[in-house]
Amino acid sequence: GGWLRPFLHRILDMILLGCPLFIVPLRGEAQNLVPNPSFEIADSCKAVLGFYEPNDGPLGWFTAYLTPDHLQSCLPYGTVNGMPMSLFTFQEPLDGESCVGIFTYHKNGQQEQREWVMVQLLDSMVVGQTYFASFYANAGFGGNALYPQIWLASNNIGMLFTTTSRQWLAQPYPAALNISHVRRTTVLSDTLGWTLVSGSFVADSAYKYLMIGNFYENAQTDTVHFADPSSVPFWLPRGYTLIDNVCVSADPNGCDLEQGFANVATSTVVVSPNPAIAELWVSSARGATATIRDALGRLAWQGVITQERQMLDVGAWARGYYVLNIALGSERSSFKFVLTE
Repeated sequence: GGWLRPFLHRILDMILLGCPLFIVPLRGEAQNLVPNPSFEIADSCKAVLGFYEPNDGPLGWFTAYLTPDHLQSCLPYGTVNGMPMSLFTFQEPLDGESCVGIFTYHKNGQQEQREWVMVQLLDSMVVGQTYFASFYANAGFGGNALYPQIWLASNNIGMLFTTTSRQWLAQPYPAALNISHVRRTTVLSDTLGWTLVSGSFVADSAYKYLMIGNFYENAQTDTVHFADPSSVPFWLPRGYTLIDNVCVSADPNGCDLEQGFANVATSTVVVSPNPAIAELWVSSARGATATIRDALGRLAWQGVITQERQMLDVGAWARGYYVLNIALGSERSSFKFVLTE
C-alpha cells in the first residue's frame, strides 16, 4: 500500500548510508550486494523516459551514460515507460513489476551512443575474493513507437565494476571502455524470454560500484537485425535491452549462474553426453520445466521433464552451442552443451 513505499525508501537510504543497524544482518553468506536488484523501489510511479540521479527512477540507481529508462507496470497500458507495452518494447518484467531498459547499441551518424546504468554496492569488494554476478536480459522489440520493427540485437551486454562513481550529467559522451568483468559474447536476440547473463571473477580492487550495459565500441560489437533495413521505410540501427534481477555475491549459491551450480536443489542434474550428436539425456530433473535456446537466444525446445532420465531427440537440430535452462520450484539452473557432427 501507500504506507509501504516511504518505509522501504527509508530502509534503502539507511542501507546506502551504511547504517550500523543493517550491517550485521546483511553479511550472510548469500548476501546480494546489489540494492534494489529488481528496480521495484521508487519514489513514485511516473510516466517519463530516462532518469539521472539515484532518486529519479529506481532508488539507488543512476545513469553512467545517457538516460536509462525505468519501466513500471503501475502505469496505464501503452505509457512510454509502461509495462508490458512501452515506447520501445512489449514485455512483462521477470521479477516483480519493474525493470530498466537501456540502449546497448546506437549508431547516430559518426556518434556511437550507449546507455549505462549504475548503482553503489552495499559493501566494497575484498581484493582477492571471488565474486559471482548475474542479471537477466531481454531484447526489446514490439513497442508502440512509430517503427517498432526496426530494432536490432547486439552482444557484449555485461557488467563492469569500478571503485568510483561515473555518474553522467550531460558531459561529453564517454569513449567506449572496451572492458568488462562479466558479459555475453553472443548476440542476445531473444525477444520473448529472459536470458541469464552471468559469470565470476576475482576482485583486483576494492570495487564499490556496478555498471550494466555494452561497454564495447561498435567495431567490437556483433548485431542481428530483426528486419531487413531495405524492407522498412525508415531504418534506425539501435538495440534496446531490458535488465532485471541483478545479483552480485561472494557465495557461489548466491546468484543464478549459467554453469548449473547456482542452486542446491538442482545441483544433481546431469546433462550428457556433451558434446552430443543425436540424443541428449537429462537426468535427475523429474518434474522440472525446461527450455533450450541456441547461441542467438532462439527457443529450440521447451517442455516438462517427466522421467528420471529423459532423452531429447536433437539429431535434426542445427549444430552449435545451446543452453538448457531448468526450473524446479523456485530454483533455477542452466547447462551449456554443444551439438557436433
